[in-house]
Formats: sequence, structure tokens, C-alpha cells
Amino acid sequence: MAIKDWPDGEGPRDKLLNRGVAQLSDAELLAVVLRNGLQGLSAVELARELINEFGGLRGVFSASQTQVCKLAGMGPVKYAQLQASAELGTRISAEKLKRGKILSDPDLTRDYLMRQLRDRAYEVFAILLLDSQHRVIQFVELFRGTIDSASVYPRDVVCLVLEKKAAAVIVCHNHPSGVAEPSQADRRITERLKFALGTIDVSLLDHMVIGDREIVSFAERGWLD
Repeated sequence: MAIKDWPDGEGPRDKLLNRGVAQLSDAELLAVVLRNGLQGLSAVELARELINEFGGLRGVFSASQTQVCKLAGMGPVKYAQLQASAELGTRISAEKLKRGKILSDPDLTRDYLMRQLRDRAYEVFAILLLDSQHRVIQFVELFRGTIDSASVYPRDVVCLVLEKKAAAVIVCHNHPSGVAEPSQADRRITERLKFALGTIDVSLLDHMVIGDREIVSFAERGWLD
């Protein structure tokens, strides 16, 4: 049955407007983005098929155009709708952490870093540059590696910090395996970075490792003391 034939107020858009976005299931939210299904399959049913096919919402939004468009009812237009929706979420998160923002909310920082790095298929090492009042200067991706590792050079980190006149930094990288637990190599490079930054009087506030569903903070574990 098409959504237009559902009882009044039960369609995803009506439900969102009348009850609030939090009341929608994952499939209903995705159906709002897709807008319509295909003959014999409502938008909600199509959304459920997508979620099942890719193992969840993240899988849907990170799937390639080829993967999405091979499914019945999907095409370039719907793929574009999905990508635009995902990018809006990323840009809203980035806007909250824009230049000049005082970094006082750990959850905001975590959300931003998760959105930036969680779904990368390769390892990325990045740095969040802050001024003396912990206001954001810039987020910079410094190194990209294979799916297993990234080469991190303290000298390049120091050069960037001096160029941007940063007083403190948070470094981060993702684990494409999805497991956020830091390796011994992660701990060694953190020590090297802490020492290198210390020589120019710049504080290393944290090293965050981004996994599939969690972030491990070196600062919270007491590894930067």
C-alpha cells in the first residue's frame, strides 16, 4: 500500500510534523529522505530493504553509488538525496565547531570527530588546532595511510602548529577496523608528539582514537599525565 493511502496522520511526514522527529523509526526517517517508493513498495518498505541490505543507517549512507543504484527502486536521484542528507549532518556538526568556538563541550568534540573520521576506509591522522583560550583555529587532516596504519611525523605536526600559531592541540585518528582500542604504536607516537610539542610550549590536550561506535580518549585514561 502506498503511503498516501495510509490512515491520516500515520505517514512518516505527518508523524514527524504532528509528533516530532524523535518518534520516527529509522525506516520512517529514511523514507522521508527518499520521498517515495516504487510500484508495490512504499517508501518505508523500500527504506527497510535498504537498511537490511547495508546493515543499518550508517551502511546506507556510506554505500557507494554503484551499490545503492543496483537495488530495485533506487537510482542516481535517490542516491543524491541520501548523500545530501548525510553531508548536511556533517556540515551542521562542523558549523558547531567552527573557528573561534571555545572548546568546552567534550560531547560536541566527540560528535564532530566521529562524523569526520568514523566511516573512512583508510586510516587518517588529524589535528584540531586551538588558541590559548582553547578556541578552535582549524581542523586539519595531516596524514593518510593504508587501512592498517598511517605514518605520523612529529616534525610536520610541529611545523603546522607554529604556522597556525596554536597554543594547544587535540590529535585524533580512526581505526578502519572499527575497534577503537589504541595500539602500542598509537601510544608510542603520542609520547613522541607530546615531547615534540612540549619543546615549543604547546599542550597536547588529548589523543582520541575513533572506532565504529566509540572513541577512546588518552586523556581520560590518564595516559597524558
